[in-house]
Amino acid sequence: MTDERLSAIRHAANEIESLSGGLIPEVLVVLGSGLGAVIDGMEVVAEAPFAALPGFADSNVIGHAGRFVFGRIGSVAVMAMSGRLHLYEGHPIDRVVLPVRAAAALGCRLLIVTNAAGGIATHLRVGQTMMITDHINLMGVNPLIGPNLDQIGVRFPPMADAYSPRLCELARTVAREQGTDLAEGVYAGVPGPVFETAAETRYLRTIGADAVGMSTIPEVIVARHAGMEIAGFSLIANCAGLTETHAEVLAAVEAGTPAMAGLVTGILARL
Repeated sequence: MTDERLSAIRHAANEIESLSGGLIPEVLVVLGSGLGAVIDGMEVVAEAPFAALPGFADSNVIGHAGRFVFGRIGSVAVMAMSGRLHLYEGHPIDRVVLPVRAAAALGCRLLIVTNAAGGIATHLRVGQTMMITDHINLMGVNPLIGPNLDQIGVRFPPMADAYSPRLCELARTVAREQGTDLAEGVYAGVPGPVFETAAETRYLRTIGADAVGMSTIPEVIVARHAGMEIAGFSLIANCAGLTETHAEVLAAVEAGTPAMAGLVTGILARL
């Protein structure tokens, strides 16, 4: 089983190299629901649908374009995922995290993850960007369960500083320069695909979560396992525990995307 998993990762890494137009990515950027505007700041050299990657699949979630985009922001070679796969779509965990593992196998050493999330902390407002400083895994699964891939990372990777203090400080600097109202907080990951009840929201607040979403944590875990440096950002798209629709979430994301896109682009330009 271990050999099969490694073979799948290596095969995907080789395919990414062939899809990228010869560009070897230094940074992987995962763009959540409706957040594809970051790509507008890229000098694009190649694109491909998710299904072009062996072992991956198209995304069926509205707001996720389901494309890999390769290019540069400043002098930095970037692989961007416009959308992602989710556990709630029925995908196995190894498929969800495959692009992160493949990018790491190619030598990509930095991951920036973004998502749309529900705000739990009372100081957060809809449309605001929250920098993730820590997370709580309530997804009921961990991508490292099973035989360890020793060629990638250690059996028990530390997660206490998964979100890079260096990148967090860089994000604060860029936010100040851009005049972005950047919040900070703890992201709780749940499997979905339902919005939280009022009681669940009270529980999440009690255990220390500031925002909640249905993605990101599996990607961060495998990136940390592979030794990547990580930064994460949530766009607060609704107030958790209140009745919302996905259309309302996407509308809130659209309003808040320019600030987050400017922040991520600014960070990449500084690298």
